[in-house]
Amino acid sequence: MTVSFQNRLEQAEPVILSGGYLFEVERRGYLKAGEFVPMVALEHPEVLEQVTTDFIRAGSDISLAFTYNGHREKMRIIGQEQLLEPLNRAALRIAKKVAEQESINLGRHIYVAGNISNSNIFDPNKPETADEVRLMFREMITWAKQEGADLILAETMYFLAEAEIALEEIQAAGLASIVNVAVFDTGKLMDGVSPAKACEKLAALGADVVGTNCFQGPNTIRPIFEAISESVGAHHTCAMPCAYRTTNEHTTLFSLPDTGNTAKLPSGRTFPDALEAQVANRYEAAEFAAFARNLGAKVIGLCCGASVVHHRAVAEQLGRESYLSQYSTDMSKHFLFGTDESLSKVTKSFGSTA
Repeated sequence: MTVSFQNRLEQAEPVILSGGYLFEVERRGYLKAGEFVPMVALEHPEVLEQVTTDFIRAGSDISLAFTYNGHREKMRIIGQEQLLEPLNRAALRIAKKVAEQESINLGRHIYVAGNISNSNIFDPNKPETADEVRLMFREMITWAKQEGADLILAETMYFLAEAEIALEEIQAAGLASIVNVAVFDTGKLMDGVSPAKACEKLAALGADVVGTNCFQGPNTIRPIFEAISESVGAHHTCAMPCAYRTTNEHTTLFSLPDTGNTAKLPSGRTFPDALEAQVANRYEAAEFAAFARNLGAKVIGLCCGASVVHHRAVAEQLGRESYLSQYSTDMSKHFLFGTDESLSKVTKSFGSTA
C-alpha cells in the first residue's frame, strides 16, 4: 500500500529530492539561459522525460514537475501566455509518467511534486501584487492537483509574505507542502526577515516541511540551515543548496568570480552562462548531504548546477544504492592509477608524471 507523503516524512530515512532542472536542461542545450522558461516541456518533452528519469534513477524519491518559472508572469514576458496551462499540464504529466514507470522499475514509490517559485512581481509596497501572486500560484497548484501531484514544492521564495501566500494556496488545495526560502547576499529575505524566523513562521502556519534552497552553495548555506534547524526544532526541514562553490566573500551564485577565465563575458559576470568552472564536485555534494542529515534534515537534495553524478553522490552518502550506483567510480581498472594486477606495470609507471 502506498504511504502518503506526510506519512513518509515520519519515517526515519531522509527523503531525497533531486532538483536543478533549470540549469540541467540548459546545460543539455534545450533551454534559453536568461529568460529561463521551461518551454522544454512542450518543445522537447523527450528531453525532460530523460532528465526526470535520470534524477530518479540517481536516487530521488520525488519526481518534480519542471514548472519552475512556468508561471503567468514569465510566460507574459516571452509572449507565450496562451501556453501557460498547456506547459504546466505537460510538465506535470511527464513527472507523473516517469514516477509511475520508475516506481515499478525500481521497486520503490516515487512521489509527484508540483512546483511553484518566486513570482518576480511581488512588491510589499503594492498590496495589489499580493492578489496577482495568489492567483498565479492558485492556478498552478490547481493544475498540479488535477494532474495527480502528491505535494507542492514552493521554492526560492525570497519574500516571507510571498511564501505565506504560496503556503495558503497549497493548504487550500489539500496538498502536502515543502516551502523553501532563498537567501541573497544580504543574509535575509527581502522583507527583512531572517531565514530562520521565516521558517519558524511558516512551520507555525502548518507547512509540512520548511527550509532553504538555491542561491547559496553547499558551504555558505550551512550557517543558514543551521539557524533554521535550531529555530524550528523538531519540525521537518529541507536543505537544497545550489551546486556552486560560493564563498564568504561571494555567498551566492549570482556574484561568483572566475579568476581563471580568459574570455570576455557578454554580461561581465559568470552568472548564468559561465559558471562551469565554479561547480562543486560530487564529493563536496556528498559531504553536504552528511552535514544536513546530521542536523536532522528530512528532505535533502541539490538545486541549480547539480547533475546526475551529484544527485547520485547525495543518495549514496545517505545510504541509498541507486540504480545508477552501478556506474559509480571504480578506478581499479584505470590504465594509469588502477590496482588490477593484470594492468601493464610499464604503463602504470607513467602515472607519476601524467
